[in-house]
Amino acid sequence: MPDAYADQTTDTSSAREHLLAAYTTLRLGGPAGTVTAVDHPDDAVSVVRETAAAGRRLLVLAGGSNVVIGDAGFDGEVLLLRNRGVEVVGEDPASVLVRAAAGESWDAFAEYAVSNGWSGVECLSGIPGSAGATPIQNVGAYGQEVAHTIEAVHAYDREAGAVRVMSPDECAFAYRSSVFKHNDRYLVLSVDFRLAKSADSAPIRYAELARSLGASAGDRVPLRLARDTVLKLRAGKGMVLDPEDRDTWSVGSFFTNPVVPAAFFAGLSGSAEMPHWPGADDTVKLPAAWLIENAGFPKGFAGDGVAISSKHTLALTNRGAGTTGALLDLARTIRDGVHARFGVELHPEPVLVDCAL
Repeated sequence: MPDAYADQTTDTSSAREHLLAAYTTLRLGGPAGTVTAVDHPDDAVSVVRETAAAGRRLLVLAGGSNVVIGDAGFDGEVLLLRNRGVEVVGEDPASVLVRAAAGESWDAFAEYAVSNGWSGVECLSGIPGSAGATPIQNVGAYGQEVAHTIEAVHAYDREAGAVRVMSPDECAFAYRSSVFKHNDRYLVLSVDFRLAKSADSAPIRYAELARSLGASAGDRVPLRLARDTVLKLRAGKGMVLDPEDRDTWSVGSFFTNPVVPAAFFAGLSGSAEMPHWPGADDTVKLPAAWLIENAGFPKGFAGDGVAISSKHTLALTNRGAGTTGALLDLARTIRDGVHARFGVELHPEPVLVDCAL
């Protein structure tokens, strides 16, 4: 696995030698201009201000797990967030308020919560990346989203020139989205999570997880059992980083599950057999993985040095000799094939940097 959390220093003399592939879980991405690592939020803010004053472009990376960077790289300042740490900043008889630094490993945070008997993020175990990235796309899995537990996001507001403490309403959380996504205004510095003091999980909401636990929807199970079961499920899909497993050289799910009007769904050919879930405002959510497979793109479907994971249809992987261009070609083939078969548009989940789908 690329050492996405390795200590790095500013190096302008050999800037073009910094391949951004070293900082992404895809192991793809061309050279950077200047790379600067910071381990304190004040230093991160200083880099943002100085870069703006110099009129230079800025790219912020932490875990590099939800980003696709073009083969030509990024000719500007790359800021690596390496500020870490977790602290309890408040509590009451039923809950704790826990602050995680933006550069903290997300799975380390999930493990820390489970080890301390705090419930609310156990079903988000095994997700790669940093704690600061989770509110950006409102990370979710197995029936939980970070929006369920986030109480505040501490972010530097470039327009106001000050650090803001943003409420969930101000974060505008939605399905795999927030005010922070595709928006350069804010730099997330830390996140406050309100977690329940409980040896048991939050109610199990996801059918696959419930089956694996031998539980029913709404049941609670021991925190450690929930975490271990989620890790096993994710590993079986190639969704837990493993340097020896090319199926994990990915950004996880490449496409979001499409949400369509209920009337459109009713008119879809084969809708009676299609898995689906009711959404808000008379909409229906469809499983992107099912659409991809049934449009003729099975697990292992290959492109040039890239392929759909052999374990999970939603993961597009670098097999070791891939390029970002080849990965996006594969993504376009899949997107266009699904649209031709079902009339449904797939949208990418990761952030695309100096490349386009």
